[in-house]
Amino acid sequence: MKMLNSNVRKTVFLLGFVSLFGLQAQAQFEPQFTQYMFNEMFINPAYAGSRGHMSMTGMYRNQWVGIEGAPKTQTFSGHTALRNEKIGLGLSILHEEIGVTQDFSAFASYAYRIATEKGALAMAVSGGVIHHQEQLLELKIQDQGDQSFMGTPRLTVPNMGFGTYYSTRDYYVGISIPRMLQNRVDANTGKATNKVEIPYWHYYLMGGYVITLDESIKLKPTTMVKAVSGAPIVADLGLHVLMNEVLWLGGSYRTNDSWSAIMSLQLNKQMRLGYSYDYTLTDLNQFNTGSHEITFGYDFSFDKKKVVTPRYF
Repeated sequence: MKMLNSNVRKTVFLLGFVSLFGLQAQAQFEPQFTQYMFNEMFINPAYAGSRGHMSMTGMYRNQWVGIEGAPKTQTFSGHTALRNEKIGLGLSILHEEIGVTQDFSAFASYAYRIATEKGALAMAVSGGVIHHQEQLLELKIQDQGDQSFMGTPRLTVPNMGFGTYYSTRDYYVGISIPRMLQNRVDANTGKATNKVEIPYWHYYLMGGYVITLDESIKLKPTTMVKAVSGAPIVADLGLHVLMNEVLWLGGSYRTNDSWSAIMSLQLNKQMRLGYSYDYTLTDLNQFNTGSHEITFGYDFSFDKKKVVTPRYF
């Protein structure tokens, strides 16, 4: 068992080292979220301004609890529609730790919204920077003189994204490419390159629909599909029930990865608190007790003539 745990730790450390710069890992997915339906600003920049007022969301995720060096992720996003509601502005910030790796990113988004008969179509671009750092001195290695594991290498690189998002009162659908540049580091020189390599773009397709059963109960099926060249397609399939416009209860399945239980409470018209638990279906379930995720959302109302009402997405 000690040997197995040691191998798991080594794997987690290695994943952390290649997670951003993909030295030979072309098919790495970006950070995953179970409550993506409440954190869409981070996935799709075109979501900016879609709620019609200023909105902010914070998220904390502790993945694979019990495995040393497993991912811990914190995100913050905020966005708002300008007075004419044709323009949406947004900001997304992420901090993640995987083993001895720390990543920090900040992206600003600009969305242009076109009104349609039933809803609005938005197109957006985003741009920002990713700061990557390795605390290699914290690694316990057999060869203490190995120069490959000395110091704390760090690098800051630019990136950009694109997204589209169509929404009505009852449903939404969107597609995005959050990171369009492939950030790579030469293992020998430590220098970074940033290239547009279309075959390795990560595509996100998301959608959801609200079905009204009666005045007190609504159903909301959701999905998010992630695809990148060289890796299996990953799909999150979820179903949620909204009771009395206050309590969301639901579950989701991530293909070949996990089952999740989700609960979200609308504390009042402006505040929402959510929690989810993931049960791992892979061999890693022998070494962890699941993943936990907490979200908090707040909608601002600066216009007293405009009443803020809870949104379904």
